[in-house]
Amino acid sequence: LFPASGVMAQAVNVAELPLQQLEALRTQLEQETDFLTSSIQQLKLVQTKYVESKESLNKLSEDNAGKDVLVPLTSSMYVPGNLHDVQHVLIDVGTGYYVEKTVEEARDFFKRKVEFLTKQIEKVQPALQEKYTMKQAVVEMFNQKIQHLAALNTSQTGTAKA
Repeated sequence: LFPASGVMAQAVNVAELPLQQLEALRTQLEQETDFLTSSIQQLKLVQTKYVESKESLNKLSEDNAGKDVLVPLTSSMYVPGNLHDVQHVLIDVGTGYYVEKTVEEARDFFKRKVEFLTKQIEKVQPALQEKYTMKQAVVEMFNQKIQHLAALNTSQTGTAKA
């Protein structure tokens, strides 16, 4: 059942499915687990970015005002600069927009973002575990059916020779 999306799924006994449908179901579940795994990885990547940004705010203090810094232009190119304002920062809020905030407001912003992403990860994790468990059950049933067919072929081949 998928009540959140409004789609109702019918329970299916995998033991009753033919090999071809089991293979298709396994492929579908594999794609879903890959997607959910990728989603969690992306959420964790963004979460790490926010944690690092929050920690970087600790370097902004009156003691550092006027100090020379390297300003990144790309991930591998910098220009020299001077730390002028240690009270305010510009935060990338997405789609090319930046918002000026005080250091405290920025800390609060990053804290809220990290908490939000943690909750999202906690929501996706059980779905991933459920899909993975379902995939394992389908793979196990598929292997059992293959073994059963192999045993039948062996016994029929032995019977035909007799």
